[in-house]
Amino acid sequence: MASTLVVFLAALLSSSSACTFEPSSFNSTGIVCRFTKPGALVLNQQTAQVIQAAFRHATYPNITGEKSMEFLGKVAYGLTNIHIDDLSIENSDVDFKEGTIVIDIQNVSASFKGTLSYGFVGAAWWLKLIHFIDFEIESSIDLQINTKLTCGKQRLAVDTSDCYLTFHTLILHLQGDKDPGWLKQLFTNFISFTLKLVLKSQVCKEINFVAQLLADFVQDTSANFLQDGDIGVNISLAALPLIEANFIETHHKGLLLYKNYSDSFHDSEYTPSLLPESKMLFFWFSEHVLSSLTVAAFLDERLELTIAGGKLKEMFEHEELESHQEIMREIFHGISYDDSLAKVWSLAPPEITLQPKGFVVKSPVAVHLSVSSREEESPLVIYFEKEVTVTIQASYEQKRLVLHLSEARIEPRMIKCSMDVAVNDETLSHILEKIITVAGIPEVISRIEPTITSLMNSKGLDLFDLRETEIITQNGYFILQMDFDFPHHLLIDFLKKNL
Repeated sequence: MASTLVVFLAALLSSSSACTFEPSSFNSTGIVCRFTKPGALVLNQQTAQVIQAAFRHATYPNITGEKSMEFLGKVAYGLTNIHIDDLSIENSDVDFKEGTIVIDIQNVSASFKGTLSYGFVGAAWWLKLIHFIDFEIESSIDLQINTKLTCGKQRLAVDTSDCYLTFHTLILHLQGDKDPGWLKQLFTNFISFTLKLVLKSQVCKEINFVAQLLADFVQDTSANFLQDGDIGVNISLAALPLIEANFIETHHKGLLLYKNYSDSFHDSEYTPSLLPESKMLFFWFSEHVLSSLTVAAFLDERLELTIAGGKLKEMFEHEELESHQEIMREIFHGISYDDSLAKVWSLAPPEITLQPKGFVVKSPVAVHLSVSSREEESPLVIYFEKEVTVTIQASYEQKRLVLHLSEARIEPRMIKCSMDVAVNDETLSHILEKIITVAGIPEVISRIEPTITSLMNSKGLDLFDLRETEIITQNGYFILQMDFDFPHHLLIDFLKKNL
């Protein structure tokens, strides 16, 4: 089961369908997750809890048999109600070898209890069980789990069938007596051999079961994390998982899932050299993933914003517009911001390009501004369109998304006004562009930050202790890289709910 901890974050992202990959898998890769050796060592600290869960959750079948004894004839026996009573783990190590995650668990001290029944078989093969004795088995075990990451129905599958238990000690105590004499001599040797086979079979079977259970849970949670309403991401595997000496790497399609929208992608920029090994966890995202998400947001009518009342007044009276206040008073003479309203929306899906300087977003934007006037029955209505291009740098600090506007460019497209104003269209357009630059764009960013942060936290991101998180943009892709401390309580809660 320790293997599931190693893949706990490497399992982030997958879906379903047949495991068929293109000859050049990287070409269809939209998202990559790289999980390094230091991250595995952090997760390995949770091994004890998982191994204990595997031992305790395992069901141990009854052991029955017969033994021929000189002078006594045949003795029939049965071990029933076998269960784990106590368990401790001294040490656990994890290592990556090409194609395999090797988990070594040293000195697992386990105590099993149950009931021993025995009796004698007569000449007529008539069996009469006349003795029932409580027993306790003390054992010292080493485990080695050689874990493979495979693909099943386009999901990440964990194979821990290459599992070994080595018994250093296996001591049978009857009725708490440490020296039961002939009875101990009668049963210990041949029961111990059978018991070793049963323990190995059941424990390794349970480790494999819990490993896949946790891997499925992580993948289902990850798919849910990348979905909101009708918008989702197809994160099925684009290639077989890769295990190298210093990292695990999984490749995912990253295609848009939105109603009947059809998405395709066959020109990935990914190569393994793009990701280093300096952090515990890396995510690589193609520009295509963001572009397709903005298309879905546009089609889902999410790229709309309403600004009213005091917030609109605050924007119009921004300190950087002080030199324009006289002209604005002429334009908006007698205005009442209490009933004023601005509606902003994107006329087409925004174009997103990723460059070293940041996320470059270009979009045609329409604004419908209705400003109430005390002197006119009808409000002043100004409709205008602008081509807005902004460059945004992003970071994740104190469990919240932070967006920094580093550059903005606005190009006029058209302007309409419901009545004559005191200035010409060119001056009006210039004033509106200034308002958009110094107040409008920052207002949009200030709303996006908490919205996305709230969405991520609703999926449980704030439960993870992420450290030194960096968002790095390059030509055609961006990278999330981070260290982390694994929240112990999350694993405990999962084991309690599922085992």
